[in-house]
Amino acid sequence: MTTQRDRIRRHVAANPGDHFNRLARELDLATGQAQYHLKKLRRAGDLVAEPLYGRTHYYTPEYDAAERGAIAVLRRETARDALLSLIDRGPSPPGAVAADLGIARSTLEWHLDHLVEQGLVEKRRDERGRVTLALSRPGATARALREVEPTLPERLVDRFTRLVDGLVADE
Repeated sequence: MTTQRDRIRRHVAANPGDHFNRLARELDLATGQAQYHLKKLRRAGDLVAEPLYGRTHYYTPEYDAAERGAIAVLRRETARDALLSLIDRGPSPPGAVAADLGIARSTLEWHLDHLVEQGLVEKRRDERGRVTLALSRPGATARALREVEPTLPERLVDRFTRLVDGLVADE
C-alpha cells in the first residue's frame, strides 16, 4: 500500500464520516489523486463510501449503515446543535428548538428531515396535531456524537450558511 493510501486510511479512521472535499483538503491532495487512492481503498475493502445529503462520506468497514448515516448527518453543525438542544431541553416543539439555535424554522426542518431519516429524532404529534421533537435512540445518538468532532472550517461553513439563511429570511 502506498504512503498516500496509508495517510488516507489513518485520516478516515480518525475522522469517520469525513466527506471527499474535506479529506482532500486536509491531506493536501489533488482531486484526481484523492479519487484514485479512494477508489483503490474502496476496492480493497479498506474504506466504505456512503453518498448522503449531497456529499460522499468515508468510513472504515466496521461501521454499519445506521452508524454511517448518523455520523454523516451529525457532521453538519446545525443538525448536531439541534440534537444537543433536544438532549438539554428534552422533548420540545420545533419552534423552540429553532429559537434556541437562532435559525429559521425552514433551516431546522431541513436538518430535522435528515435526523428523522437516520432514526435519531422522531416527530410526535399530539391529539391536536402539534409536533414535539424527541430523541429516538439516545444510546446510538451518544455514540455517534462521540465520533464527530467539528473542525474550525466545518464550523465556519455552517455559520456562513446560517448567516445567509438569516439574511434571506429578513427580506
